[in-house]
Amino acid sequence: MMSMYILCNVTTTGFVYVLLLNHFLGSLARPLYPLPSKFNTDKQQLQTFRPFNIAHRGSNGEFPEETAASYVRAIEEGADFLETDILASKDGVLICFHDVILDNTTNVADYKEFSDRQRTYEVQGDDITGWFVVDFTIAELKTLKVKQRYQFRDQQYNGKFSIITFEEFISIALDAPRVVGIYPEIKNPVFINQHVKWLGGKRFEDIFVDILLRNGYKGPYMSDDWLKQPVFIQSFAPTSLVYASKLIDSPKILLIDDVTIPTQDTNQSYWEITSESYFEYIKEYVVGIGPWKDTVVPPQNNYLSTPTDLVAKAHAYDLQVHPYTYRNENQFLHFDFHQDPYAEYEFWINQMGVDGLFTDFTGSLHRYQEWTSFAAAPNASAADRLLHRISLLIDAYRGK
Repeated sequence: MMSMYILCNVTTTGFVYVLLLNHFLGSLARPLYPLPSKFNTDKQQLQTFRPFNIAHRGSNGEFPEETAASYVRAIEEGADFLETDILASKDGVLICFHDVILDNTTNVADYKEFSDRQRTYEVQGDDITGWFVVDFTIAELKTLKVKQRYQFRDQQYNGKFSIITFEEFISIALDAPRVVGIYPEIKNPVFINQHVKWLGGKRFEDIFVDILLRNGYKGPYMSDDWLKQPVFIQSFAPTSLVYASKLIDSPKILLIDDVTIPTQDTNQSYWEITSESYFEYIKEYVVGIGPWKDTVVPPQNNYLSTPTDLVAKAHAYDLQVHPYTYRNENQFLHFDFHQDPYAEYEFWINQMGVDGLFTDFTGSLHRYQEWTSFAAAPNASAADRLLHRISLLIDAYRGK
């Protein structure tokens, strides 16, 4: 009999998620599990009155990243969007996985039958050796188990969950008891297009967009279609976003790496792609940028220095700003925040004025926003707003 792991979660609204997570079930075109919410059209809508809570690889502070369990947990904890990285298997199936190699977050090294699969490829100018996703079929990838990336995080779920496909990821979002958006990345498109070939000369980006359209994702930002099934398409490769713009009208986000790393497809510097002239050009294709937060406010000796003008500049061109990545652990918190992730959220939301945050700890960001921004909600009463203002005044007085 086929063994399986079953994860049951009861949310505050009484919904029960039952996910079959261990083995690949049925054909690739079939969802991993049934979608009862397909029959429920009366869902709570996406909130749009405060910065978006973007579950970075799911709730990966608790569960291994980009697994079904991580995404279900993020939904339960209040995520507005589920973020994922999309790569492709040897046989062209799109999967949710961050690294181009399997070494860091799977048990591939334990498989004797794969011992001869290690290769060395050039990836973004560097030679990397490992077990590459593109050298494994989807059936082979499904035999592997995912593990936690960081040793200082909970290890109890290592080896219990499989790699999921892009289609399965979408099924999880669509099956949520409320409207939950998706935020997929066209990951390493130059590398993927070099190593994976599709029939008819299609590109990675074509397959990516085909899956979105087939599952009902369409419409410009804040359109009726978009609000029904929200999506942001993200990439570090600007040419992929420009190409995808010809195929789908969904909103797109240009990701921006460290100041030392050029774009993988156009070899442009950080300074070039954050210039006013470039923002004037790229705003025709994207609705925002996703910069690494340490380039927005550079740290010195783990203390924040003077913020750059990147947020103000982007907003001047009507571009949203969704920085990455917010993490609760002290290893990732600058000294200014005194080991308090809520203080970090306070700084970025209220002082820097960002429009969305990529976080490994969806629940923490959701709790912070519920505590501090409920009075800004459209349905908040006058009394709620007054009480909120009083609480802010008290907090300001205590801080003196």
